[in-house]
Amino acid sequence: MTGLTHFDASGAAHMVDVSEKPETARVAVAEGWIRMSPRTLDIVRSGTAEKGDVVGIARLAGIMGAKRTADLIPLCHPLPIAKVAVEVEIDAALPGLRMTATVGTSGRTGVEMEALTAVTTACLTAYDMAKAVQKDMEIGGIRLLSKKGGKSGDWTAP
Repeated sequence: MTGLTHFDASGAAHMVDVSEKPETARVAVAEGWIRMSPRTLDIVRSGTAEKGDVVGIARLAGIMGAKRTADLIPLCHPLPIAKVAVEVEIDAALPGLRMTATVGTSGRTGVEMEALTAVTTACLTAYDMAKAVQKDMEIGGIRLLSKKGGKSGDWTAP
């Protein structure tokens, strides 16, 4: 099981011990999108969705998702998150919404999972808010764009 840190020597899943690691500043950025019909996007853009402001509520949901990551991902450490910023952009070419989340902390482990959870939660919230208009929306492109800090250093997606 070389390289998989969430398994012990016998192959059982475990939470990685980070108690000996130094605290460092860490930042992760992730992205994702939700594709919808131009008609649905017009409703989202105009703010006339029955459930309210899709963009604003998706942004808040992304922030909340980042803060609850350790409750959702079984082996993820609870972290003192210092920053969560979620950007939701209307993209007529998609058509749909593009989400970008930036999460920061000073700690012993990174915030990649928090950034990915923020983006995913924002996308799922946009789906929930617009599903009365369109049920076949598509969520995708969820990926880590970059991470800074920690033992493995900085990384940027190709």
